[in-house]
Amino acid sequence: MFDFEKLKVYQKANSLNISILKYLHRSTVIDLYLKDQLKRATLSIVLNLAEGTGRVSKAEKKRFYTIARSSVFECVAILSVLKDCRIMEKELFEEYYSCYEEISKMLLALYRNTK
Repeated sequence: MFDFEKLKVYQKANSLNISILKYLHRSTVIDLYLKDQLKRATLSIVLNLAEGTGRVSKAEKKRFYTIARSSVFECVAILSVLKDCRIMEKELFEEYYSCYEEISKMLLALYRNTK
């Protein structure tokens, strides 16, 4: 098992990705551009987390964790648009929002504790 796979934040983000990707696959009303952006942003979280974990220097690790956290913000912004346009149900938005909020906090803690 790789080091990043042991991280709870990676496991949570990866689990959320599965849910988001399935939601996007089922949806026929979401604009293709927004679908693509959300796919890219949500995958960017786990990809940058994995890449950062593999880096040796503290500065490089922090850089990738920051990018992963920025991708969380991008996902939330896209979800907000979907909710505000009444494409995504409020309850589902709140579920995803809560997950992304927790992931954001976990990434910030990982950033702060990087040695």
